[in-house]
Amino acid sequence: MIETQENKGHLHPLTLTMFQINQIFTDLGFTIAEGPEIETEFYNFDSLNIPEHHPARDMWDTFWLEPLNAKKLLRTHTSPVQVRFMEEHKPPIRIIAPGKVFRHEATDATHEAQFYQLEGLVVGENISLAHLKGTLEEFFERFFGKKTELRLRPSYFPFVEPGVEIDASCFKCGGSGDGLKPSKEGSDDSPLERLGCSTCKGTGFIEIMGAGVVHPMVLESSGIDSKKYSGFAFGCGIDRLVMLKYGVDDVRLLYSGDLRLTNQF
Repeated sequence: MIETQENKGHLHPLTLTMFQINQIFTDLGFTIAEGPEIETEFYNFDSLNIPEHHPARDMWDTFWLEPLNAKKLLRTHTSPVQVRFMEEHKPPIRIIAPGKVFRHEATDATHEAQFYQLEGLVVGENISLAHLKGTLEEFFERFFGKKTELRLRPSYFPFVEPGVEIDASCFKCGGSGDGLKPSKEGSDDSPLERLGCSTCKGTGFIEIMGAGVVHPMVLESSGIDSKKYSGFAFGCGIDRLVMLKYGVDDVRLLYSGDLRLTNQF
């Protein structure tokens, strides 16, 4: 009898990454929250301190659904899940909201019209940016398998104040910003010369997510007393985490259906 090798199939790298993210955060005491992909204008924008005609709405290229007077859309982020959860639960709150989101924008190597996003929310008494930084340092260390330094830079997001962009120390060069290559092309035994790391462009850091302290108006609109409670929130693209961890250089590969990609995992 001729034996044939059984092809057991492979999980997609996005699926594997979401499994890992969920496991890390549940180990840290977070609950996984879900919500609808077809959202209302209220939950996607108004409840997040982005009222109609606010210029910040231009930051989210939106797929509006007909009829337009119904004010329904494909969610542009998973932040509405946080609002829905806060309406139904009292603090302390500690959740992540992974899921698919949609943006009306041209596709290229780093952008897709649909992608997966991870958002997190913690609400309690005396919650600060220090708690945010410590939580994310622990997450990234577990996710990338090595110590990760975080850098916070001021930024603007309408649903947090203050808002920050978070950079993580480059997992490839270890934050040094250096790369090495043979000083003479084609010679593997020639001395190595230094050059900037190709992943972080020599900076030692990679921009990885937006975050901040939850805006008091967002808490109040969800029925939470902003004088008693505070919180932090963060959000990033799961696709981007896949690209960084596994060296995928074009996000469109994740949605191509090409088994040559999937079979590597």
